[in-house]
Amino acid sequence: MNINQQRIAAFDADLRKAFQVQVLKIEDESHLHAGHAGAASGGGHFRLEIIAPEFRGLGLVARHRAIYAALNRHIPKEIHALTITALAPDEVAI
Repeated sequence: MNINQQRIAAFDADLRKAFQVQVLKIEDESHLHAGHAGAASGGGHFRLEIIAPEFRGLGLVARHRAIYAALNRHIPKEIHALTITALAPDEVAI
């Protein structure tokens, strides 16, 4: 398992501790930001998609704050940038 796979596994574990995750996808997009100032510090760029009931009734900012709180130990050393899509189960079209 390479370093980015280890990081993603740690992010996954922390998010699952904080939320009753129904769907979770974490993608490393660091390669799209090569040469970016944040890349020099070792922090990566990640895209996160999560569906969890805890987001029901929360606005966008509150959802992002909850995710940042769950991943706090990884920011900014391992996570430089995070693109977030956070939905409650009833917001997902099936």
